[in-house]
Amino acid sequence: MNYEPSNILLIEDEEAHAELTKRAIRKAGNANRIDVLTNGEEAIDYIFNRGKYTNKKKYPMPGLIMLDIKLPGIDGIEVLRQIKASPVLKKIPVIMLTTSDREEDISRSYNNYANSYLTKPVGYKEFEERIMQVDSYWMLINKKPSILEA
Repeated sequence: MNYEPSNILLIEDEEAHAELTKRAIRKAGNANRIDVLTNGEEAIDYIFNRGKYTNKKKYPMPGLIMLDIKLPGIDGIEVLRQIKASPVLKKIPVIMLTTSDREEDISRSYNNYANSYLTKPVGYKEFEERIMQVDSYWMLINKKPSILEA
C-alpha cells in the first residue's frame, strides 16, 4: 500500500462544489495532491485499489477523505461504512461534507464512524473559509496515525 498523508481524496458529484473545494484547499496550501471522484462505486474502487485504480503508486491512499453523502449509485454513508470496516483504512479521517443538515444524516454518519460532519455553506466566501479551516486542522494541526502500521 502506498500512503500519502498530505494528499486529499474528495468524493463529490456536484462539479461546482468540487471546484470550490479544490480551490479552497489549494489556497490553504497544505495538500500536495487532490483527487476528485464523482460517485460511490468509483470511490470504493479507488480506496481499495480495484478496477482502473490498481496502480498503488499512481493512486496512493490519501491522508484525508472529504465525502459527500448524496452520491449517484452507492451513497456516501455506504462508502464510509466500507472504509471504516477495514482494519487499515479506518485510520484515515473521513469528513462528511454535505448540504444536508438532517439529524438522520448526521447520526448515520457518526454511527458509521465519520470523523467530522460539515454542512456546506451557501455563500462562496463562507464555503471557502470553512474548507480552508478544515484543511488546516486535518492536514496541519491534527496528528494522524500511520495507516501503514497495525
